[in-house]
Amino acid sequence: MKTAFWLSLVVIAYTYAGYPLVMYLLARWRSRPWQREEMVRTVSVVMAVHNGAPLLRAQIEHLASLDRNYVQEIVIVSDGSSDGTAEMLQEISDLRFKTIVLTEQGGKAAALNHGIAAATREILLFVDIRPRIADEAIATLLSNFADPAVGCVAGELVLRSEGQDATASAVSGVYWRYEQWIRNCEAAFDSPVGVYGGFYAARRSLVTTFPAGLILDDMFQPLAIVRQGYRSVLDRGAFVMDKWPEKVAGEFQRKVRTLAGNYQLFAKAPWILGAGNRLWFQLVSHKLLRLVVPYLFVVMLLTATLLGITSNGWCVIALLQWGFWITALLGLRMELPGIQRYAAAAGALLVLNAAAVAGLYKFLFTTGPLWKIWSVQSGKSETATTLETKGEQA
Repeated sequence: MKTAFWLSLVVIAYTYAGYPLVMYLLARWRSRPWQREEMVRTVSVVMAVHNGAPLLRAQIEHLASLDRNYVQEIVIVSDGSSDGTAEMLQEISDLRFKTIVLTEQGGKAAALNHGIAAATREILLFVDIRPRIADEAIATLLSNFADPAVGCVAGELVLRSEGQDATASAVSGVYWRYEQWIRNCEAAFDSPVGVYGGFYAARRSLVTTFPAGLILDDMFQPLAIVRQGYRSVLDRGAFVMDKWPEKVAGEFQRKVRTLAGNYQLFAKAPWILGAGNRLWFQLVSHKLLRLVVPYLFVVMLLTATLLGITSNGWCVIALLQWGFWITALLGLRMELPGIQRYAAAAGALLVLNAAAVAGLYKFLFTTGPLWKIWSVQSGKSETATTLETKGEQA
């Protein structure tokens, strides 16, 4: 049992601290800068939407306001909408817009494939219905394509936290800054293993058709481009604004869907875990081990508890763990005076790991297309399933 405890601790420590440190050192000592140069490149914006009427009109106006020197085509695909989205698309008079109305819902990947087929410009810019793109962000993003080795570029996601409860705010605050830092280190060394799906661009000549029913388009596409010998990079000067769920329950649902998508991606594109993927080390350390960590936390708790029956030292270790997780659980339910900030961070860790377990369950036991789990989880009206077209890799 002692071996199981210490081995679990080592793997957890490596996953959350060791690997980020390794990537930081590689980014510092083996950095691979890429060329940036301001150039006018033609862009096709591609966006998929399902029942997005409440948000669509504002996003159409936002996309129409983007710099015409770059954005010369905007392709919007309605994925089986039934709330007036299709009618709203038909009202667009701007000739840059191409609209595609699918009568049956097939999921975001299928809708994006239609959009990709219709797009004609040199660069495809994938966006979602909710994010807002900052001024000059597109020009900044496109400057990275001056390097012929760069095939995919993502921007810097800035999350708004107003209205969020403490734990949801911890996820979109501390956790997201930590995650962005790791991705930036990965990009400096070679390429990140995933990008924020609400705002990323790729060379049209390199874009691969998404597998049917795929959830994590924003992880598959960059990795498919890396597979062709190119780099996927991040530009911290290309800002895009978004907001994650206000309540921890919504954040849990979002992460369940994302983590179920990880399992699905490994199943649909097994080459991702193959030795031929030059990002194999990053992928295993950054993504795969995080799916294992929840079970290692359980091993640590159970082994220390059992060992604590006959050992005072192990009893203390067990009590510290129980105290941490009970604090995390209470922090999800109530405000704890004096320690709420720490309880929220502990609660965020609990939510993220519980979501990994729930994600595996959803992947294994969901009947029908996996992309339908968003509306099943949320229990919201069909109109609210607009979020299904939102980039989940963040």
